Amino acid sequence: MDNLCHTLVGAACGEAGLKRRTRYGAAALMVAANLPDVDVLVLATEAPAVAFRRGWTHGPLAQALLPVVLTGVLMAVDRLRRPRGDTPAFDARWTLLLGYIGVLSHVALDLLNPYGLRLFAPFDWRWLYGDVLFILDPWLWLILGGGVWFARRRRGPLLAQHALALAVVYILSMTLNARAARAVVLDEWRRTRGGNPVALMVGPVPVTPFRKQVVIDSGLGYETGTFEWFPTRLTLDPAVVPENDDDPRVARARRAPNVRGFLAWARFPYWTLEPVPGGTRVTVGDMRFTGQTPARFNASTVVPEAPHSR
Repeated sequence: MDNLCHTLVGAACGEAGLKRRTRYGAAALMVAANLPDVDVLVLATEAPAVAFRRGWTHGPLAQALLPVVLTGVLMAVDRLRRPRGDTPAFDARWTLLLGYIGVLSHVALDLLNPYGLRLFAPFDWRWLYGDVLFILDPWLWLILGGGVWFARRRRGPLLAQHALALAVVYILSMTLNARAARAVVLDEWRRTRGGNPVALMVGPVPVTPFRKQVVIDSGLGYETGTFEWFPTRLTLDPAVVPENDDDPRVARARRAPNVRGFLAWARFPYWTLEPVPGGTRVTVGDMRFTGQTPARFNASTVVPEAPHSR
């Protein structure tokens, strides 16, 4: 999920009463709810960002250690800074618990996206995909943000608690929605094609809970389309997108570090080839994010013209 959503989860947990358990309780929850995204610092380097994101800092080692580091930092801040006003005493045990609540909420929400998450890194680098919530979900913003605003305005935890409960109900309903939509699409594919696809995604789209993005790897290429609940129908685009992964220039392009990094993340990779002076520009994209910012969701390299082809 996006960082606004993670922050609102931490803030809502705080307003629900947890922030009163220890000094800096609200800060601990909101920081911890964003802490696994410290891997965003890779964007300042030359490394392929998508290959590094949602790996080490989201896996079990980070889940165990990040709250401990946060507690140590806040303990040091508490010793250096004299508290003002009527604030609760610093409690390291509660701070550690709030750190775990924040970090685990982050991992759980990220697991719901079609972007993917390597939940067991570095022990297992496989990507897991929830395909339940779009990365930017305004309904969660509204539910959690409203709960935080009303709880602060009325100076009581009840509305924040209700907002968290409503958010859980929304997520569970979207999970059932996603599983049912996938089952309908899969049944329709089996009925019309006589077998299972190689891979299938029935994923969320922005704002509209009852419409889904469909990506199907048929084995011959990618078929894309939409699924809607009202009325219930699957609409596939007439054009099939070729994977183009059997071209010898693609085999050479796979050796480029940025392409290797991108392929570590790609779920539905497809290749395009463009003649350029002296060779071919080979670009790999992902069908989940067609039309997105090329710098993030594409990788390319120029494959020199083979000597024998001159």
